[in-house]
Amino acid sequence: MDGITFYFGWEASLMQWLQSHMGTLAAKAAAAATVLGEELCLIAVLGLLYWCIDKKFAAFVGTNITLGLVANPMLKNIVLRRRPYFDLEGIRCLKPVHSGDIYDISLQGYSFPSGHSMNSALVYGSLPMYRKKKILIAGAFILPLLVGVSRVMLGVHYPTDVLAGWACGAVIVFGMSYLQRKIRRKGILRLVIFLVSCTGILYCRTADYYTSLGVMGGLFLALPFEEKYVQFRKTSNPVFAVMRVFGGLALYLALNILLKLPFDAAWLAQPELLPFMVRAVRYFIIAFVLLGVYPAVFQVEKAFAGNRK
Repeated sequence: MDGITFYFGWEASLMQWLQSHMGTLAAKAAAAATVLGEELCLIAVLGLLYWCIDKKFAAFVGTNITLGLVANPMLKNIVLRRRPYFDLEGIRCLKPVHSGDIYDISLQGYSFPSGHSMNSALVYGSLPMYRKKKILIAGAFILPLLVGVSRVMLGVHYPTDVLAGWACGAVIVFGMSYLQRKIRRKGILRLVIFLVSCTGILYCRTADYYTSLGVMGGLFLALPFEEKYVQFRKTSNPVFAVMRVFGGLALYLALNILLKLPFDAAWLAQPELLPFMVRAVRYFIIAFVLLGVYPAVFQVEKAFAGNRK
């Protein structure tokens, strides 16, 4: 899993210039901006939307997001581009994708297209496709821009990785938003998306693909399960909203730890199919519990609200 090194001369020059001229404050600002495209932030945004505001809105956005999450590593495992700091002197990795060996491609993933840039375009770009509000439209441009620039500053992506991430995200946002509006049988659409996404098992050998495939499967099964068996309602109570989101984040972190316990850490880290499939199942369970089972807890709020009256 060595990958391929290729880049334009201006990309290396720009990255080296940026890192040589930015100080500690700029590096911290880039690290903060890149969080807007990371896993926990995406979970918080989607969780707030799903658990508190509008389930249908969240399902619309979530379908776009999960397709992008899977498509990104599928593209990366075709292009096989190495990250800039692997080969270019003077470019430092200021914030790796995952903790651990920063030169482990199976862990850190390939470089093209940028996952953070694509994710931010998917999340923040999908919001105004469902509700056309000025603040959401502004966020759809500003937030992905901040995330993309930060990836270059941090030395983990070439500028062309970022441009491709934005472009791929935009294609999925517009294409999937159109299909979701035109196709009434959402279950059929999701099944087709999942089956097509499973073709990545034939060639993908990085952890990010199997994480995303598990999340997609968990989401697509959780939505009809919740609709049939749980049927929770949104909340306008800010206290309950905060409790739902922080409770969901805490549950996510707990499940991520607990589901690893039965397995040896060194075995799970191996870039082989069986550990990857275990990873996919783990994230399938996490997504299904968070979106399908966890909302059943919200029924307790009724009793709490009743006692306060």
